[in-house]
Amino acid sequence: MAPKKDPKAPAKKAEPAPAPAPAPEPAPAPAAAPAIDLSAVKVEFSPDQVEDYREAFGLFDRVGDNKVAYNQIADIMRALGQNPTNKEVNKLLGNPSADDMASKRVEFEMFLPMLQTIINSPNKAGFEDYVEGLRVFDKEGNGTVMGAELRIVLSTLGEKMTEAEIDALMAGQEDENGCVNYEGESSINKEQFKKQELTLLGPFLTKYVTFYCKLL
Repeated sequence: MAPKKDPKAPAKKAEPAPAPAPAPEPAPAPAAAPAIDLSAVKVEFSPDQVEDYREAFGLFDRVGDNKVAYNQIADIMRALGQNPTNKEVNKLLGNPSADDMASKRVEFEMFLPMLQTIINSPNKAGFEDYVEGLRVFDKEGNGTVMGAELRIVLSTLGEKMTEAEIDALMAGQEDENGCVNYEGESSINKEQFKKQELTLLGPFLTKYVTFYCKLL
């Protein structure tokens, strides 16, 4: 026979549910690369060079205030024969936001130390750096790569290119076998390339270098 319950015994209180575990703190955002102190850059251009650069700079001034937008700086440098990546230029500009890139403007005097910094960069890629990157895909060792394979690589690895960008890069570069001659003309002057005279490169490599630098 089951024992009778004592009606005077207090009812047992339910234990409170355990408090939920605190949500993990979000990972801190990666720190932006420190901006470069342009005031410490020694500008070493000759007066003739400065005038040439001023003229090129003025061609990009669409407002008439002797300034250009942040998002034009990389294009001006490329027009002057340099090949900075977008990442390098953003660092020179102090890592601006997308809105700042479109709205803020730079005077010519501020542009010169930026250009000097890019010219002095020890990480500047040389002729062999670009050729070696393509030689990896040259299975026959004859200075050509398959256009179809190159399209896949450009659209899937690293800073991916869009289909339109790849079409523009590859236009007229594939031969009847679907191959691209990435080394171009055999008479390339490598010393001139070091001075960024891209017009001396083969037609495909010239376009490849230009697109590659814009995407980084």
